[in-house]
Amino acid sequence: MDDETHTGEVVAFPSEGPRPRAVRPPRVLAIANQKGGVGKTTTAINLGTALAAIGEKVLVIDLDPQGNASTGLGIDRKNREYSTYDVLTAEASLRAATLPTAVPHLFIAPSTMDLAGLELEIGHTRDRAFRLRNALAAVNSGGADDFAYVLVDCPPSLNLLTINAMAAANAILVPLQCEFFALEGLSQLLKTVDQVREQLNPNLTIHGIVLTMFDARNNLSGQVVADVRQFMGSKVYDTVIPRNVRVSEAPSYGKPVLVYDLKCSGSEAYLRLATEIIQRERQLTELQAS
Repeated sequence: MDDETHTGEVVAFPSEGPRPRAVRPPRVLAIANQKGGVGKTTTAINLGTALAAIGEKVLVIDLDPQGNASTGLGIDRKNREYSTYDVLTAEASLRAATLPTAVPHLFIAPSTMDLAGLELEIGHTRDRAFRLRNALAAVNSGGADDFAYVLVDCPPSLNLLTINAMAAANAILVPLQCEFFALEGLSQLLKTVDQVREQLNPNLTIHGIVLTMFDARNNLSGQVVADVRQFMGSKVYDTVIPRNVRVSEAPSYGKPVLVYDLKCSGSEAYLRLATEIIQRERQLTELQAS
């Protein structure tokens, strides 16, 4: 636990609209790890907020039946007229399910517990793995409302919901808790990514591994960081997310930590991560253009 005090400061967002950009589909990042409690939802919420804070228009898609990303961004359950369940069952468009959050330029497609039964409903349909990809195909129209990034918060399992996210994504962002069995879980996830690449989405890549809940006072945390960097090399982001009480408190107030306490170490880390992701995106664009 840290001893930082709640400052009450809020992140300063650009007063003008999102920067103009060429018409293009959004970059879709699936935030995935089959293990629970590693920081997937926390990363989706706060990375989305950090990207919005630097002027990007961002959509968070909540694919977890628990709906923690939705509540963590202040979306009351009674206000979820349409959800990602309706999108994946083709009862509503993704745009119809999208709601604004209190954070400028940050939107969310919320989830409900109905998602828990989705696999039983669509598991035998031919396009079952491509429902999200099909919904995303129409989300941008070339107007001012287009999204630059879509972050998909996956459930803590490698089920049909996660497969939909991977089939629709350009890349996977993997939160990895600094704990003893971190690499064991990562190996299983990487095998699933390889299978999805072979069968559903040949262009899928690992965008990066973000190490979360790092405790500098714990020797094990440091060893896990060293082991993961040795195993995954440059795929591991330089930014490490510290274990931070403000990050844990913020969702109970329906706020990202960057809004709840901008000056805490968790907020600063997520801003650095957003900057690092933007840099990787630019390098990728340059590589593709060369």
